[in-house]
Amino acid sequence: MKKLLIANRGEIAIRIIRAAKDYGVTSVAIYSDVDVSSLHVELADEAYGLGPGRPAETYLNISKIVEIAKQAGADAVHPGYGFLSERAEFAQAVLDAGLAWVGPSPEVIRALGDKVEARHIAQAVGAPLVKGTPGPLANAREAVAFAKEVGLPLAIKAAFGGGGRGMKVAHKLEDVGQLFESAVREATEAFGRGECYAEQFLEQPRHIEAQVIADTHGNTVVLGTRDCSLQRRNQKLVEEAPAPFISEEQRAAIHKAAQDICSRAGYVGAGTVEFLLSRNGTISFLEVNTRLQVEHPVTEVTTGVDIVVEQLRIADGLPLSVMETPAPRGHAFEFRINAEDPGRGFLPTPGRIDKFRAPSGPGIRLDTGVESGSTIPGFYDSMMAKLIVFGETRDEAVKRARRALAEFQIEGVASVLPFHRAVMDESLFNGAEEFGVYTNWIETEFKGVPPSERVESTEDQLVRCVIEIDGKIHRLGVPSALFSFNKSGPEVSVQPKAEDPKSLRSPIPGTLQQWLVEDGASVSKGETIALVEAMKMETQVLAKQDGKIKILVNVGSVVTLGEEIATID
Repeated sequence: MKKLLIANRGEIAIRIIRAAKDYGVTSVAIYSDVDVSSLHVELADEAYGLGPGRPAETYLNISKIVEIAKQAGADAVHPGYGFLSERAEFAQAVLDAGLAWVGPSPEVIRALGDKVEARHIAQAVGAPLVKGTPGPLANAREAVAFAKEVGLPLAIKAAFGGGGRGMKVAHKLEDVGQLFESAVREATEAFGRGECYAEQFLEQPRHIEAQVIADTHGNTVVLGTRDCSLQRRNQKLVEEAPAPFISEEQRAAIHKAAQDICSRAGYVGAGTVEFLLSRNGTISFLEVNTRLQVEHPVTEVTTGVDIVVEQLRIADGLPLSVMETPAPRGHAFEFRINAEDPGRGFLPTPGRIDKFRAPSGPGIRLDTGVESGSTIPGFYDSMMAKLIVFGETRDEAVKRARRALAEFQIEGVASVLPFHRAVMDESLFNGAEEFGVYTNWIETEFKGVPPSERVESTEDQLVRCVIEIDGKIHRLGVPSALFSFNKSGPEVSVQPKAEDPKSLRSPIPGTLQQWLVEDGASVSKGETIALVEAMKMETQVLAKQDGKIKILVNVGSVVTLGEEIATID
């Protein structure tokens, strides 16, 4: 390959841009209007606009992206993670356009990306599994029937999803139907497909995964394990490698199952096989992510393998640069630095970053898509950066992580830094004798942190206009910030409003996704009556008192933080 188009944005786009430069390949970025001033646009060799709109109209628009790749003269496409990275139709469209696809074949993505089919492959090679539905569920009624059959808790998952989106865990039978419908909505918004299946959910499990790379010459290598048990809303916050506090027998079983599944599927490229590990030592296959994982850096720093460059080598038809599982070197943590307020249930906080001062020093790596002055749009994932900390031992990595997190400063938007600092002082996590956290530990046992100061969301937009040059019409998009007399932009603090139980306000800036009640209906205090979506996550809006509701805002409307959306009399 000579020129690589990166079909993504933010931190991962920059990670791939840097790998392309190291590999000697020209990089091409794409951007939506709200990303016009983003760092990945600046760092790429070339950049092309996708126009305005939500993800479905921009980063999920296959025909538009393929057309840009042709226009740019790219000969390869890297999808990153999220968006179209696990969509077989995108891989096929890239190949049909005569371009190289940095990833597994469309057939393998289809087989393993379908979580139900992936279970069948895992069964064929003898990988451990819990009970699950044989295929996607048709409706909420089928979900309830399966829950009655196998018992609770029950995990409802997007059949074509990943990253925790489109996944809900039901602990009460009366919640199964609503959670199924919520999972379908999230899956449709994030992945373009809403099919969901269900399987038994192991109580208090750890999340263990194996990083796999495979070339076109028949070589499949497991690079090692990671633990990703610290999650909120089934999305990871802290990962580490190698997975601590597991036996060599468990590690060997995970390695073998991962290699067997990928070999059986004919996998090519970088991928991750995920497992759950119960308190009693039961291992259960979870899914295969047919793409680069967010947490790949902890494997890189503990193995010395550049996984992204390895992806480019594989796409060029070269053999793997490592032919057997390397012995891990030291220990590494990755902290996802999300624009979320952990003191308010990890609510997304899009807006402008006034200050972004990252740590440095021995053993510190930062993969970031932002800097001071960057804007976090509400359209996309909330992750701003990833802090990777390495130590010769896990204890040294823990101490170094505390130092690095103390140095990290972000102002203007809330971040998960207070959570990371708090969790590194939790003996159940940082201890040398045991590992006491599990996938829903944050929701059930974490003591919490104080809420952050709130700020108004501000986003860069393009002001579109046309001009005539030598008789020819040209369409321009100019950043709206250029039209402001104040170059730094407005910064308006939101003062806490007195609680008025009559006024129903949006807890986050985002899009009003759904009303769960009709206008004029009687509602009860504590009842979930609306859903607001931001950064690919749904947030429930609860009634503050009993009464009759008057809806003020229509479904699909963009709402600001604290905006009144209804009244309850």
